[in-house]
Amino acid sequence: MKEPGASRLQDTARDIVRTLRASGFTAYWAGGCVRDMLLGRTAKDVDIATSARPEHVQVLFPRTLEIGKAFGVIQVLRDEAAFEVATFRHDQPYRDGRHPEGVTFGSAEEDAQRRDFTINGLFYDPETQQVLDFVGGERDLRAHLVRAIGQPEARFEEDHLRLLRAARFASVLEFDIEPATADAIRRLAPRLADVSAERLQQEITRLLVESPRAGQGLVRLHDLGLLAVILPEVERMIGQEQPPAFHPEGDVFTHTVLMLDRMENATPELVWAVLLHDIGKPATARLSEEADGSTRIRFHEHDSVGAETAEQILQRLKMPTRLIETVRHCVANHMRFMSVQQMRKAKLRQMAGAPTFPLEMELHRLDCLASHRDLSNYEFLLKFVEELKNEPVLPPPWVRGNDIMALGIPEGPRVGYWHKKAYEAQLENRFPTREALLDWLKHSIEAGEEPPS
Repeated sequence: MKEPGASRLQDTARDIVRTLRASGFTAYWAGGCVRDMLLGRTAKDVDIATSARPEHVQVLFPRTLEIGKAFGVIQVLRDEAAFEVATFRHDQPYRDGRHPEGVTFGSAEEDAQRRDFTINGLFYDPETQQVLDFVGGERDLRAHLVRAIGQPEARFEEDHLRLLRAARFASVLEFDIEPATADAIRRLAPRLADVSAERLQQEITRLLVESPRAGQGLVRLHDLGLLAVILPEVERMIGQEQPPAFHPEGDVFTHTVLMLDRMENATPELVWAVLLHDIGKPATARLSEEADGSTRIRFHEHDSVGAETAEQILQRLKMPTRLIETVRHCVANHMRFMSVQQMRKAKLRQMAGAPTFPLEMELHRLDCLASHRDLSNYEFLLKFVEELKNEPVLPPPWVRGNDIMALGIPEGPRVGYWHKKAYEAQLENRFPTREALLDWLKHSIEAGEEPPS
């Protein structure tokens, strides 16, 4: 069998197998790389399973790392890539919902039986191009099924994160989950509460970033009972009604699902901004009486409330600080796009010059497409940015703090006030030169204008 898209990575992995075999050991490619190869997908890495003990692997390869020697795993460093080389093993009982108490080195078949899902339990011989299937993985690949190996409950009790991994594999590959496996996930869903925040957020982020239709992945998490455990705030969006005039698509959850499904070139920042942009709506929903006597649902300050909630969620999941700050900013400011056509030019330039602007634009585009479909504000901003293409969106300020203090303003908040006023005037092209701007600034200060208290 020919490996599709053979690469330097595969060439190196094949050479590692040959080195192990030349010393009398059995060795195969294993797990996800075999699954992806059979599906015609590009594998990001190649793992190798072997009869060689860790100490033998370290002797055979000059550059290694002991990333899990107690469990038979050695990382081999070759050609600027890292390859996990693991000894065939049988796991002893799990006590903590993550790690076995120990391992017993064994055969390839025993190693396949201790893995999580059949589609991940395949081995491949790169020299004979033959697949070794001890668990029915090829059958389930053809049927597009995620199935636990052996008893589903046993596999999930060994490592509780597998509950979420099943959903990720199904969503990324667009497979179904085998009924008995899905039933076991629903029964054991509360076990996810015992998994560390770091492991949870990595799986959730990968599901949302890598899935062709991330919204359907979110629906799957709900259907399996996992969403209520890991993201109860998102679960509460289900059934939260919205004004039909602006949101004919339905409730807040449906709106979010549609946005996630429409994403292209997803990044962690984008998926979390989309997922959480309306997270403040359930807490702020109120029935408001309109001037004509009718009532409608309003979500007063859901953007600011949502920003705080989003920050709390992301901190709980121990996300990187920069991502938290970026997502919080996007959630807090996503409603300002409604008024961009009424904004002063200086404010528009400051908005367009922010490092988060491309992300905010994409969030707004998806928001519109998943609701009223009115892209007029988005198109207005595209035109505005196009008009600025031959000049910096945010040019260096002509007037700085020292200039303001030279006009008699002592160091303090008043300097910031006048600096902002001068920069806004510059951005609005109200003065042709720095000298003209300084002259206006001098007269304004002399006239006794004061910043608001």
